[in-house]
Amino acid sequence: MPRRRPTHLWRGRLPTTVPQWLKLLRGASMSASALLIAALIATSVLANSAWSDIRNHSAPQITSATGLYFTLNDMDAQLANQLMFGTNKELADDRSTAAKIYGERRSQAGVYLRDLSISAQGDPVAAASVAKAIADFGAYEEGASHALLLSKQNAHAAGKTDAETLAAYRSTTELMRTQLLPEADQLVTANDVAFDATYDDTTADLSSARIAVLSVGVLLLVLLGALQLFLALRFRRLVNPALAVAFLIALGVSITANAQISAQQEHLFGARHNAYDSVVALTRARAVLYDANADESRYLLDQPRAAEHEQHFFDKTQQLMNFPGATIGTYDARADAAMKAYRAKQEDLRFTGFFGDEFRNITFVGEREQAEKTVAAYQVYQNDDRRIRAFVAAGDVTGAIQFCVSYDPGDSNWAFTELDKSLQKLITINTDAYEKSASAGDGSALSGPLGLSGAAAVIALLAFFGLRRPLAEFPPYGRERA
Repeated sequence: MPRRRPTHLWRGRLPTTVPQWLKLLRGASMSASALLIAALIATSVLANSAWSDIRNHSAPQITSATGLYFTLNDMDAQLANQLMFGTNKELADDRSTAAKIYGERRSQAGVYLRDLSISAQGDPVAAASVAKAIADFGAYEEGASHALLLSKQNAHAAGKTDAETLAAYRSTTELMRTQLLPEADQLVTANDVAFDATYDDTTADLSSARIAVLSVGVLLLVLLGALQLFLALRFRRLVNPALAVAFLIALGVSITANAQISAQQEHLFGARHNAYDSVVALTRARAVLYDANADESRYLLDQPRAAEHEQHFFDKTQQLMNFPGATIGTYDARADAAMKAYRAKQEDLRFTGFFGDEFRNITFVGEREQAEKTVAAYQVYQNDDRRIRAFVAAGDVTGAIQFCVSYDPGDSNWAFTELDKSLQKLITINTDAYEKSASAGDGSALSGPLGLSGAAAVIALLAFFGLRRPLAEFPPYGRERA
């Protein structure tokens, strides 16, 4: 059997005098204060780094990607409009407006692609995706220019596009529909997933930081309490003022640090889920809405494929506000019934899609009212779409075009503009809320923990100077008083 180690060997390793015990407890308290400072600084750096990534990378990347998705959709809509108007003199102003908007959207798309390319540096997968989108964008521009040139040369009337121009347009819009738009949407998804990953990782790290800070804080409180108790028993002094103040500061630092870390997590949740989830859903909705509006123009421009374009329009309608099993003929009644049920009982939400995502994430003052206004404007726009198709069914394609592009109150483009204004107000409510949460979180990420670190340093000083007087009562070599 192994021999037991003699217990007397431990005697030289433990304090044997009062001064030695005091110095040991003081050193442990000061070390715990240093650990607390390190934990607080690490928490500060963690939070600051996360907000820097969110505000300077994750959110701007999503903004650029959704902006690209939106501008590409409207570019194709304005291309279809220019071709649809033909050479009719009475539509010359409309044609000029469409050409102007097309040029503006083209410039905006170029800026978004540039921003995405810069942000993708260092990420080979993202860089390859952006490079592919840039190449396809160039091919689309070339095809669009060719279609517009043919339209001008062949001088076709509104709604009666010649076969050559139509073939060039079909090839161009197919590139947009099958390559550019999916690429833009994939960029939105990839950056949204990256934002989610940053949020999840930071939230988990802050939870770990809270445990570390509280653990060290409790250890520090125990050590300070032990020192206070030791002094009370040995010197018959109930309170050492310096240690009492240090204990109270340590308690305050521990409680405040926990509150600050919780606040950081709340700011993160508010920025990511309460606000930015809606921003992403609504900006995507706006892009899809513009694509649906383009499908109306395609429907009027490309009559041989009218049924196909009508189906594309309805598919996007369902992306925005989905009713399973609905058809273009039953959709309006389903929407009316759903909104009536919702107004009677807000928990009775009968639709999904991007608008459904928003209605399930209403958080801020004025958001619900604006969301309801947006859906009401959307229903007006949908009703106007049925009128466009009724014109065509009656053989009046010119009347359908005039109603479709008119900005006069009660006409289709007026309704579309009102819907877009309402949707942008709803997006702004959530964007402002995101900025408020992000600013609050970023602003306190460094100042709060660093301030507490200063308080923790004061604890160490109080522990050091608080024991100078008791230790001074002993001879230099620490022999106990008789």
